[in-house]
Amino acid sequence: MARHQEKVIQTRLGERTIEMDKVLTFPRGLVGMEESREFVLLQMRDDSPFLILQSLEDPRVGLLVADPYSFLAEYDVRLGEAEQQLLQLEDVGQMAVLVTVSIPPGAPEKTALNLSGPILVNKAARLGLQVPQPDSRYPAKVFLHEQQPPDQPGQPDQPGQTTPASQPEQVESGPR
Repeated sequence: MARHQEKVIQTRLGERTIEMDKVLTFPRGLVGMEESREFVLLQMRDDSPFLILQSLEDPRVGLLVADPYSFLAEYDVRLGEAEQQLLQLEDVGQMAVLVTVSIPPGAPEKTALNLSGPILVNKAARLGLQVPQPDSRYPAKVFLHEQQPPDQPGQPDQPGQTTPASQPEQVESGPR
């Protein structure tokens, strides 16, 4: 049986052990962090819907992210042909959608999802891309305290729009 290659990394959550086959490559980096290309998803807590998209190059760079379909009944993402090719997508079932989450210090009631720059991940190829949505019909931010839990995930209703089958695998190892 083959052993998974592991690496110990430093994060704002402390030291974590990750499996190298869980690393996500972002060929263009992320908006404002173009120099960081390798990331991993870290589970904060077992009962939390939030994950940390942690840079492997810089332990100070970790984004709070979530699956938007855990909070929204409908959210369509526009994805062009160039982005589909860069992500090596053969069908939308390979893709997961994440959005960044902001929690202002001392004001958790103002927790918001950023819908204007979703992060798309090809789960099979382990490739990621942030795809700004300038002409979206959704607001840039959605405050979680204003949302009702969805009954079912939204479905695409126009060509060029996609929704995920599930989120990418997460690293489940805890602090060492």
